[in-house]
Amino acid sequence: MRMIPKWLYVIVASSHIFIFYFLPIVLLLNYLLPFRLLTLMLVLVSYLFYGWANPQWLVLLFTNSFIDYFCGLALVKYSGRSLSGPDLPLLPKDEPRTRRQKTALAVSMVSNLSILGFFKYFYFDFGASTVNAALAAAGATSQLSLLHVALPIGISFYTFQSMSYAIDVYRGDARPLKSPIDFACFVAMFSHQLAGPIIRYWSIAEQFRHRTLTYEKFARGTAFFSLGLSKKILLANPMAHIADSAFAAGAMHWYDAWYGIVAYAFQIYFDFSAYSDMAVGLALMLGFVFRKNFDDPYLATSITEFWRRWHISLSTWLRDYLYVPLGGNRLGTARTYIN
Repeated sequence: MRMIPKWLYVIVASSHIFIFYFLPIVLLLNYLLPFRLLTLMLVLVSYLFYGWANPQWLVLLFTNSFIDYFCGLALVKYSGRSLSGPDLPLLPKDEPRTRRQKTALAVSMVSNLSILGFFKYFYFDFGASTVNAALAAAGATSQLSLLHVALPIGISFYTFQSMSYAIDVYRGDARPLKSPIDFACFVAMFSHQLAGPIIRYWSIAEQFRHRTLTYEKFARGTAFFSLGLSKKILLANPMAHIADSAFAAGAMHWYDAWYGIVAYAFQIYFDFSAYSDMAVGLALMLGFVFRKNFDDPYLATSITEFWRRWHISLSTWLRDYLYVPLGGNRLGTARTYIN
């Protein structure tokens, strides 16, 4: 029933290891080290953070970053521009893309989606169980074996985020990063790595080159982090106990069932919005500015409005990188529903 694995909210939300050791050390380094070393420091602590539960997951994270970083370089190289100089050039929006550039983008898309699909839908038991259920319903006797492996935490978030880099560079919406350290930090930064929000590359690209560390940012970040932590500990967790009890009950009155459903609705909202608030707060304390991810979705008056308010970084990502490129609502009613 729990939306967030136990080890995740132990490390991120309420663990004394994170709050009293990991975070203070990272903040101290962030404010003492020279600016040229800050990004490298964040990469190292982010990899430590992500590999805490399973060091093998770092291989996937590194592979994802490695592929998209070099695809970004290829997009510049195959435009006929030089890779020398302190900064790589911004690709003109109105310039036709070459076949090699389109191939580089395709490599990024195929590799990212293949890794995500393999681990989330094929290699993980969810995919095999779904196929087995379909086979059983069709009367088939053969079944896929379940591998019982742990799904890499946050793989959807950092995959979508890494994909946005190649797409933004290809479209000419953002200047590619020359430093592999900067790109590794963009993909792996611990503040939002596990539960979002999904950071769009164009919205944060310049912050790797120039960002400020101010008392005002730190104060706002502390407030956001405290608010998110309070949501998780004081609201989401108690709601989870109610929801778990309701869904685990063998039989109950109808009003008890509704009580459990409402509790679950608030549990998932306070879980997700809590981690988003904490991510925004952590980023501010480190000098980065992220956009908000939830906008009072349960006050929405329609499904469309709810979609715009709930997990904004995901809904806008799907809109801008999937729905609109497929044609959106510009190709007729039937194609709109397909899209």
